[in-house]
Amino acid sequence: INNFYGRDIMQLNKPIKVFAVLILLPVILLATSIRIAPNVLNIGSNGTVVTVHTNLPYSSVVAATVTLNGLEIQSWKADSRGNFVAKFSMSAVKALVISGALNLGQATLTLEGMTGGGDDFAASSTIMVVSR
Repeated sequence: INNFYGRDIMQLNKPIKVFAVLILLPVILLATSIRIAPNVLNIGSNGTVVTVHTNLPYSSVVAATVTLNGLEIQSWKADSRGNFVAKFSMSAVKALVISGALNLGQATLTLEGMTGGGDDFAASSTIMVVSR
């Protein structure tokens, strides 16, 4: 057996010691605030989009990693201040209520994702869910 230096390891006649180093890095969870529109979700409405405004710079977010209560992001943009704005299918959010994952009344929606630097972020906001 040859090692990467081209020397035959079996000719060394010495035990080979193998060391493994496990490096644990802290997970940094960025402090994020969000605002959700609409803040009252009417299950019977004809709305099409739930919009989540953040205080994160648009350029710092990896949009493909962003979810809202596990739902995939539909589209994204920067607002007038350069902050990240996420858009989700309202019918998918309504389906969370129908499935029982969200309740009528006060419901907490949580936005999660990752920055380009590899840091996780998460923020929650409470909206009102009604059926009229």
